[in-house]
Amino acid sequence: MLFKKIRNEVAAMGREIADSGFNLGTWGNISARADADHIAITPSGVAYQAIKAEDIIIANLDGQTIDGDKKPSIELQLHITVYKAKKRVKAIVHTHSVHCTAFAIARKPIPAVCEDMVQIVGGRVEVASYFLPGSQELAQAAIAALQDNSACLLANHGLLAVADNLPEAYKVAQIVEKSAQAVILASSLGGAVELSQDDIDFMRDFYLNKYGQK
Repeated sequence: MLFKKIRNEVAAMGREIADSGFNLGTWGNISARADADHIAITPSGVAYQAIKAEDIIIANLDGQTIDGDKKPSIELQLHITVYKAKKRVKAIVHTHSVHCTAFAIARKPIPAVCEDMVQIVGGRVEVASYFLPGSQELAQAAIAALQDNSACLLANHGLLAVADNLPEAYKVAQIVEKSAQAVILASSLGGAVELSQDDIDFMRDFYLNKYGQK
């Protein structure tokens, strides 16, 4: 089996996300770079609770399956387009978590109000224009919405989180979901107050360059 280690990591992440309740059924998808020319991505229509390394597909950046006997996620083109456009990205987690999906179906960005979110994302979470799942148009819309940040919403769909490794991509998804829930709750208290751009820039730099045991 080609790229066994990264396939195990993607499968394990699928099971962890399923246990968290972020994705219900078989929706959402996960991928990671296997090397400079290949990615490992979850299959279409396979329940995450039981997913195994051999279920993970290895595809090249032209979208061709190199190893694996299952059909890749319908969003293969979305993942490939992100990897091609953003060399720093090594992992992608796409979820349908409830509060992020609420913002996505309202087609409203998640404002930059939570300190942890602006640190890990880089600012507010923008909404990509609506296009059908699996389309190249959706992939390009996601690139435009991501800009230099670590997350965006896909209109009427869900959340796309990107990072330089799978645990970090999942952490992005978790923090954005928590922030979306907090903003919705804050609306009952008169609304959330956005942070200034200077404060956002300071905290983003702190997270990238000084946070943790660096």
